[in-house]
Amino acid sequence: MPSLMRHFRSLPLVDALIGAAVITLGTLEAMTVATSYGSAQNPQFWWVAQAVVTGVLVLYRRRFPVAVFILMVLAQYAWHRQGNEGCPVWQLASLLIVFHTIGAKLPPKPGASWAIAGILIFDSGAVDHRQLPLDEIIFLTVLFGSAYLTGLALRGYQVRVQRMAERAARLELERERRATEAVAAERTRIARELHDVVAHSVSMMVMQAGVLRRGLGGDNAILSGIEQAGREAVEELRIMLGALRMPQDEALPQPGLDMVDNLIATLGSSGLRVHLAVEGEPVRLPPGLDLSAYRIVQEALTNAVKYAGDADVRITIGYRDDVVELRIVDNGTAGPSAAGLSTGNGLIGMRERAELFGGSIEAGPLPEGGFQVHARLPLSQGVPMSEHA
Repeated sequence: MPSLMRHFRSLPLVDALIGAAVITLGTLEAMTVATSYGSAQNPQFWWVAQAVVTGVLVLYRRRFPVAVFILMVLAQYAWHRQGNEGCPVWQLASLLIVFHTIGAKLPPKPGASWAIAGILIFDSGAVDHRQLPLDEIIFLTVLFGSAYLTGLALRGYQVRVQRMAERAARLELERERRATEAVAAERTRIARELHDVVAHSVSMMVMQAGVLRRGLGGDNAILSGIEQAGREAVEELRIMLGALRMPQDEALPQPGLDMVDNLIATLGSSGLRVHLAVEGEPVRLPPGLDLSAYRIVQEALTNAVKYAGDADVRITIGYRDDVVELRIVDNGTAGPSAAGLSTGNGLIGMRERAELFGGSIEAGPLPEGGFQVHARLPLSQGVPMSEHA
């Protein structure tokens, strides 16, 4: 019974209303005007059963247009074989609806074939068991033909609307693609100009300051400071150039390792039990390096959510003398393979982020079970957090 109710709920409401209207009208005519159609008396209760059958056929006309069309013609044949002379309103309305559906639901060629066949059957008198006069043949041809043509017109309108919607969607996608390409091209142009002009000029300044410092004996603090500041500027430019070549939605400012706690909090309903440990003295990383470290942790956790199941995950962030070390280990029984991580933003994406800063990354299953991601990112410009306090 529940499945039957779900089946009826899946049918269009308008079809259910039309089917109910046919049954209601058939019942009313059976109770009131049966004699005007050739019946012996009012009411004719067996008409009600035929009205119910017709209403159910109308209800399913969209799903099975050809089958319903054939059954409606056979129902008319059976109706007249029972001695009924005329066609009640509810039957005529149902026939018109079915002819309309043939035009609306079938492609033009098969739809026209079925419509013409139906019209010829009625015009020939095969249903009424009599030879129809010319005026009645013309009337039935125009009536049923018009019903079919209205359905055909509706089908044409729906096809045009669908094509326009598809074209609009394609144009929107094309517009977005062109806009994205234009932005990417502009970002690449900016990165190239920064590299060709600014980075080159700063490098020349550093080189000249070094030559001058060595010419003055090699212990000039001011010139040493200029050299150091210049090298740091060139390094930061390199990082910024790498960020410009990243996807646009990763433009700075972006989260860093200080936001890992918030990232862990978002996984509360995932089933993972995540533990964070920080080793060494935290340092403030350059923005690009900080972003890449955060994204590596984020990607490793995302894959743990997908593959590790109900598992424990331990994140270790180690600040060493010249490197920040990231280790994400889970004890899941179905850890992701390297091949699984190598697509999309998986292992390839994490490796690219690490290599952008001269680092490295290793990922793979552990002998005792589970999965590990281990990244090492060189610290070229990190400074202790306490110095910024």
